Amino acid sequence: MSYIKAEEILPEELIRKIQEYADGVYIYIPRKPGTRHTWGQETDYKDELKARNDRIRNDYASGEGVTALSRKYHLSEKSIRRILQKS
Repeated sequence: MSYIKAEEILPEELIRKIQEYADGVYIYIPRKPGTRHTWGQETDYKDELKARNDRIRNDYASGEGVTALSRKYHLSEKSIRRILQKS
């Protein structure tokens, strides 16, 4: 998420009104209902994680141990076990 200066998008009178309630502080304005994105919808990261987890499961099924997978994928053994349990 990036910040946008209020002066760039809001009318001056609205800025003055907001300043009556919150002068000089950061305000988070949530998205309108029905316009929220699910996690990973804007990037390919969700698909990348699924592909990585599938590789981990395949490697485990081929005989690689949890410790070796932990080193190979730079994850904790606990994370590897969690991935394997969700198969």
